[in-house]
Formats: sequence, structure tokens, C-alpha cells
Amino acid sequence: MEDLKAEITELYDVVAKLRDPKEGCPWDLKQTHQSLLKYLIEESYEFSHSVEEQDYNEMRDELGDILLQVVLHSQLAQEKEKFKLVDVVKSIKEKMIRRHPHVFGDEKDNTIKGIKDNWEKIKASERENKPQRNYEIGHDLLSFPSLTSSYKIGKKTNKINFDWEDHSQVLYKVEEEWQELKEELTPQRPIDKERVNEEMGDLLFSMAQLARHLDIDPEVCLRQANLKFKKRFNQVEDIAKKKNIKISESSQAELESLWQEVKSYEKSE
Repeated sequence: MEDLKAEITELYDVVAKLRDPKEGCPWDLKQTHQSLLKYLIEESYEFSHSVEEQDYNEMRDELGDILLQVVLHSQLAQEKEKFKLVDVVKSIKEKMIRRHPHVFGDEKDNTIKGIKDNWEKIKASERENKPQRNYEIGHDLLSFPSLTSSYKIGKKTNKINFDWEDHSQVLYKVEEEWQELKEELTPQRPIDKERVNEEMGDLLFSMAQLARHLDIDPEVCLRQANLKFKKRFNQVEDIAKKKNIKISESSQAELESLWQEVKSYEKSE
């Protein structure tokens, strides 16, 4: 434990040095909470990928990158006299204790359902104590990747009885949104990107709700599709290399032929 304290303290000192107005790094000194956001998101996704690959060396490194972002944001806040790293640690520690009364308190119901129900009650109580208007669909539901936000919004509306009865009703809605998007893309009319953007969003939102009604996490589902595409295209590249074909100089038809070759291999396995 002493080693952990020492290493975290040294990391804190390293970041403080990077942000030193006289001797710090020019790049780090230019950064703001807003400019650093993309790195926190990227590092989180890179960690997710390392977990999927079960690569513990990468997991360790990516968690380090995420921790660096936490310390950086805390340092920026400290410079503005808003909060410090110790406040961040204290806040999450107290939250975990508060939200686990079955471990740290007198709550006796330690079933999974009981824990989840109690967690939501505690979160609701915390929101009530914040100086802001408490909407059922709050801003906190937008603090995720967009597909996940759609999924969580649907789960919330289900709890307050504003939902479709089953997946077949959602499927009808998906078809309706698909038709509306197709109408915006008919060859007889000029493309209105603003309208297409809106209809595309409606379609994706409805698809997320269909996934939810089928007990499928759309973010996980789409990531699996991305991984499948990556794996197949990597195989296309491997075949192209064996045949001395340059991907960058290949036509769409040539690449499609290689793609179908990869798919045929998959079916024969």
C-alpha cells in the first residue's frame, strides 16, 4: 500500500511539473478540460479493446492512460481553485460507501435485485439533493456514447410506463422511420442534409429501442459488428498481399471479390 501511495504521489508531482507555468511542457500548458475530453474518451475505448483482446499488458497501460487523464483534469481544476485530486478520490470513496449499504451499512437485502433497486433509490435521493430541476429524462442520460444514451433513455422511459409493449411494435416504428429516411433520399428531390440528419437520428434511436426490447445492448452489438468487419478486412489484406495486390490501387469490384473469398472461407470452416 505504501508503494501505491508513493507512485500516485509521484504521478501527481509529474503532472504538476508538466503544468508548471515556467518550466512545464508547452503542449500540456495549452490544454483545457474541453481540449482533453477526446483523449479521455479515446483512452477509455482503447481500454475496452484491450479487455476484449484479454491483453493484460495493454489493459495495464491503457488504465494508466486513463488515470493520467483523471490527474490532469484534477490538476486543471486545482489551478482554478475548484477541487483537487484528493477531493476526487474522497468523493468516489464516499459514493461507493453510500451506495453499498448492504456492505458498509445496515441494509440486509444483498440479492442482486435488491442491490439494484436500492442503488436506484439512493441515486434518486442524491439527485433530489442537487440544486437543479429533476427531470425523469435528465441530462445525465446523455453522458454516454450516443447509442448507449438511446438505450438508457429507453430503459428509463420503460420504468415510467412510456414504452412499446413488445419488440414487434418497435419493429413497426423502425420500418416507419426507415421509410421516412428513404423518402428524404428519393432521386427526384435534392438532398436536404438537415432533414436527412434528423431522419437518420430517428432511425438509429428506434433501432436502439428494438435492440433493448430484444435484450441486446446496441453499443455492444455494434462494436461486435465493427470487430467482425475489421477481422474480415484484415483477411482481405492478407489475401491481397499473398496475391501481390495493392489494396490502395484496387477497384471496388476487385476488393468485393476478395471480400467474398474471405466470407466463403468462413462458411467452409
